[in-house]
Amino acid sequence: MANGIVRIHARPKLNTPNLLAAWPGIGNVAMVIANYLKAKLPFKELGFLEPSYFFDPIGVLVKDDVVEEPNFPESVFYYYKNPGGKDLVLFIGDDQPAAKGYDLAHYVLDVAQRFNAGRIYTCAAAMTRIHHTEPPKVWGVGTSHLVTMDLKPYNLEHSSNLQIAGLNGLLLGVAKERDIDGVCLLGEVPTYASRVTNPMAALAVLKVLAPMLEIKVDLAEMAKMAVEATERIKQVAAQAMEEYIDYFTEPIWERGESEEEEGDEGEGEKN
Repeated sequence: MANGIVRIHARPKLNTPNLLAAWPGIGNVAMVIANYLKAKLPFKELGFLEPSYFFDPIGVLVKDDVVEEPNFPESVFYYYKNPGGKDLVLFIGDDQPAAKGYDLAHYVLDVAQRFNAGRIYTCAAAMTRIHHTEPPKVWGVGTSHLVTMDLKPYNLEHSSNLQIAGLNGLLLGVAKERDIDGVCLLGEVPTYASRVTNPMAALAVLKVLAPMLEIKVDLAEMAKMAVEATERIKQVAAQAMEEYIDYFTEPIWERGESEEEEGDEGEGEKN
């Protein structure tokens, strides 16, 4: 399968696979999960999307006075032959394009349909008022009520209104347009730490996602990553609290100076 944009160079016979797609996003939840699975399971490369169609480089690197070729974010497909159930196609996009995201979603789904994928999965973050010391909850949404019925055994959180930003959400919207079943699992992320990679949320999501995909994966290393990340998020929380206090409070000495100035102005008006 090759049309200049989609380059598939393997022809595996896959058993009713699912497709999991991931792009960078809040807390990098999707990317942590996708890269962890890629590292822990024997995935093989399936193909890629031609990046120059989706991305416009804005500069080049120079090494030893020599200009290098433009670098593009990669958009790569992998596949895993799962001995315990359905096979898995994994798509990892290193970046989200500024434009043509809708086109990119269609190309990903073209590959999914080429290999008869039964369901599309994405992961994302749900920003809430959770404290970083609390265990993250997981939300689950589907492209239809029939799909959401399949999520009930997993005791996921529910929300009547939710927005999923970026391609981790858009892909499911395009899947719905094409009558392809899709699921998004969202891990809870503190609002004050949205820019910090969050393995805690990723771990919570993966504990649900793995049985959904019928795969077995050792989560010990991710659990260790989650513990180590807690300290980084603790520092971010402390910094956010300091900024909050600075913004909403005024030092006593500054308050005294402002009162003095107001007093001087008042006396001037009387004269």
